[in-house]
Amino acid sequence: MSFVPSPTSVRLSDYLAADTVIDHDHPSIRERADALRTLTDGPAGYAEAAFRFVRDEVDHVVDAVDPRVTWRASDVLHERVGICYAKAHLLAALLRAQGIPAGFCYQELSALHGLNAVYLHGRWSRLDARGNRTGAGGEFSLDVERLAWPVDPARGERDHPEIHPAPAPAVVDFLMTVVPGAGWYETGLPATLEPQV
Repeated sequence: MSFVPSPTSVRLSDYLAADTVIDHDHPSIRERADALRTLTDGPAGYAEAAFRFVRDEVDHVVDAVDPRVTWRASDVLHERVGICYAKAHLLAALLRAQGIPAGFCYQELSALHGLNAVYLHGRWSRLDARGNRTGAGGEFSLDVERLAWPVDPARGERDHPEIHPAPAPAVVDFLMTVVPGAGWYETGLPATLEPQV
């Protein structure tokens, strides 16, 4: 049986909002979104172009062994680097900048993993733009999920079915307080959606 994501809000407008983290009203986000839009045809084509841009043109900090910490979508775009959560923030901003509802989903793997859901063709589909340089398998698909990492229940891993309009507070708090530097992502990543104590 396929996994069915569940939105936490019935208002699609909640999945189009701009805020401090998903700052899709920032000029750099608008400029990138407009540039991607000129290369595509229709909302699904744009969504795929935005997905591929974030997956392939923004390095994952672990793959790049990068000491920087980014969390605001416009900063992720400027620095071209981010952990999975930050890359999800940028993808949501690019989608919302073109009027495509986008939310946030999470998986509990060895640590909490962040990805997106997009609303197209009258339904939600999950997308994982983490980046495929280290064996991950995330691909753009609105029909059959092709996420970066499969969940293994035998190892205690699980999917969270919720689609959140805003990034999880545990994720944002972590990214805003962690100290940049070599290997900052090797310890202390959120393990669950529960606030860190």
